[in-house]
Amino acid sequence: MSDKTAEKNHEGKPVPFRGGGFLPRPKKIVAPVVFIALIAFWEFGSRSGFISPLVLPAPSEAFDAFLNLVNTGLLWQHLAASLQRLLIGWFSGTLLGIIVGTLIGLFSLARSGLSPLVSAIFPIPKIALLPLFIIWFGIGEGSKVATILFGTFFPTVIATYGGIDNVDRGLIRMGQSFGLTRMSIIRKIILPGALPAILSGARISAAIAIILLVAAEMIAAEYGIGAYILLAGSLMATDQLITGVALLSILGLIFAWIIGRAEKYFLKWR
Repeated sequence: MSDKTAEKNHEGKPVPFRGGGFLPRPKKIVAPVVFIALIAFWEFGSRSGFISPLVLPAPSEAFDAFLNLVNTGLLWQHLAASLQRLLIGWFSGTLLGIIVGTLIGLFSLARSGLSPLVSAIFPIPKIALLPLFIIWFGIGEGSKVATILFGTFFPTVIATYGGIDNVDRGLIRMGQSFGLTRMSIIRKIILPGALPAILSGARISAAIAIILLVAAEMIAAEYGIGAYILLAGSLMATDQLITGVALLSILGLIFAWIIGRAEKYFLKWR
């Protein structure tokens, strides 16, 4: 039977392709439509009285608070302080987590010594350790960065060595049978195979970093999104509060977009 005949059914019509493998198809129009509809409903509810403005101000009021934040120049001060803490803490915690996770995944001695320690410390809420970090590093930037670093370190470790454990052992044995060195197998087989799990861990740790950033900035921080939210809450300025929450949401979306682009670039082989 020829290929053309195999592609047609008994009526001579082309057989539809059914091998998509449940691959998600991006529908870019859906997210903006849902977002706009939600904002419109929120605005309508606030203006009609269905939603109390004391409880949840209209999006237009929150936008006015945002414009006031921009005009006064405070937006850039808060963003600069938060981004500095977030990037240093998240990048350092992720880098150290990848290194330690790789050691645990590749070396039996490291797994025996470090894996139980990671399992014991990981469930501890990292914000509970902030007073201890303040004693160790002072009330300034050190304690805030240390909280973010500590919180992002452990999920990255677990994601990294979990990804290494899930690499197909048949591929590793194949590399050994072809005479590849240990470093070549790690560089060409193990790390690329573990990369999807590592990037997924980075996505989770970024969300954790933003949560810890807000908590750390609510304790003795003059500038930062967390400090801005705390001040707005103490003044019952709900429009400013919504503005601060929206800024955090935008930060999360930016991090998710960056990691998504990294996944598309590094995981082309999938």
